Amino acid sequence: MAEAVELKAWARGRTGKGGARAVRREGRVPGIVYGDNAEPQNIALDYKAIWQQIHTGHFQSTIFMIDLDGTKTRVIPRDVQLDPVRDFPIHVDFMRVSKDSLVTVEVPVHFLNEAASPGIKRGGILNVVRHEIEVRCPADAIPESFEVDLTGLEIGDSVHISAIKLPEGVRPTIAERDFTVATIVGRAAEEAAPGAAVAEAEEGAEEVAAAAEAAPDKEKEEKKKKD
Repeated sequence: MAEAVELKAWARGRTGKGGARAVRREGRVPGIVYGDNAEPQNIALDYKAIWQQIHTGHFQSTIFMIDLDGTKTRVIPRDVQLDPVRDFPIHVDFMRVSKDSLVTVEVPVHFLNEAASPGIKRGGILNVVRHEIEVRCPADAIPESFEVDLTGLEIGDSVHISAIKLPEGVRPTIAERDFTVATIVGRAAEEAAPGAAVAEAEEGAEEVAAAAEAAPDKEKEEKKKKD
């Protein structure tokens, strides 16, 4: 589960492009803290600290404790602006969160025991449909990752969201269907169109469901025409 990571921050008086450039010249990243029915705060953060956190791979699903002149505020990153050429952070938006706040985050998926999959042993390929799963959960209960055990999976087998045990209070944002997370495909299918077969299967299932829902209404319309 998520643990708050402390980040030192400084108050930022000047705003706008000029103020942001001045902050970056000092080796810091401009940012803003907002939400929780309080006034937004313009802040500056240490560039190296932000850069390291971004490269953890789960920056935007991590709870941070912003320390601003001794006052600590629990936040979660909501947006990171990167330089379009050099790809370094130029601005970060943080949202205040309380213990009971619900947040929407993307949680990475880790696949375990590939060697124990008969399908992969026979030359099959693990086709990952979703490297991350978007969930809604309490701010204090953000999972670090989801684990998928590939033991016993054969070529043609799929792993759906229902196969992943979610912690209490954690719900996927896609709730209307049991979506595919990964599948074991034959090498020929993977080389022809990686992921295409799974995507087509999901789309086909959605079309069938939509057609089934629409069928009763269509029958009623045709009956009215006959009458």
